[in-house]
Amino acid sequence: MLQLQKTALTAEEEAYQHIQHEIRLGRYAPGERLVPEVIAGRIGTSRMPVRGALRRLASEGLVQIRPNRGAVVRGLDQKEMLEVFEIRSVLEGLAMRNAVLNMGPEHLRRLISMLDQLEQGSGDYLDWTTAHREFHEYLCSFCGQPRLLRQIAELHAVVEPYMRLWSSQPGRALRARESHQELIDALATRDPDRCEAAMRRHVLNTVPALSEFLQQGH
Repeated sequence: MLQLQKTALTAEEEAYQHIQHEIRLGRYAPGERLVPEVIAGRIGTSRMPVRGALRRLASEGLVQIRPNRGAVVRGLDQKEMLEVFEIRSVLEGLAMRNAVLNMGPEHLRRLISMLDQLEQGSGDYLDWTTAHREFHEYLCSFCGQPRLLRQIAELHAVVEPYMRLWSSQPGRALRARESHQELIDALATRDPDRCEAAMRRHVLNTVPALSEFLQQGH
C-alpha cells in the first residue's frame, strides 16, 4: 500500500513538473486548454496524476479550472501583473535583507560570475530568462527561509512566460549588468536596509516596460 501511494505521489509530481515547465517556457500559452488525457499520453502516465497536478497548479495561479469546461493556462492582465511584481518586490526585498548577513565575498564573486552569464546570454532570450531567474534564486537562497523562497518561486513561475516574450523583443536593451550590479553593490555594504530597498527598486523598475509590452497586445 505504501509503495502504491509513493508511486502515485511520484507520478503527480512528475506531471506537475512537466506542466509547470511547459507553461514557464511558453509552450502552453495563456488560454490554452490542458487536456489530461493528452498530457498523460505525452509523459506516459494515467489521467489521475495529471488531474492532481492541475489542481496544484491552479492553487498557485498558473492554471484555471473551469466547471464542466476543464483546465486552461491562466493569463495575467496588467493589473494582476502589477500586483505580482509588487508582491515580488516585498518578498524578495525581505529575502535579500535576511540573506546579506549570511553572504561572504565568495558569494558575491559567484553573483558577478552569474551576471557575466546573464549578459552573455542576452542574445538568446531563453538563456537570458533562465540565467536571470537563477541569479535571483541564488541571491535569495541565503535568507534561509524555505517558505518565503517557495512563495517567491511561485511568483516567478507566474510571470516567466511574459518575461520570455518581453526579453525576446529585437533591439530591446536589457540593462542586465547595470541593474543587477546595483544589487551586488548593495550586498557589498552588508547594510540590510539598503539591500532591501535596492531589491524592491530593482523588481519594480521592470513594471513600466513590461506594462507597455502588454498594452501592445501580447
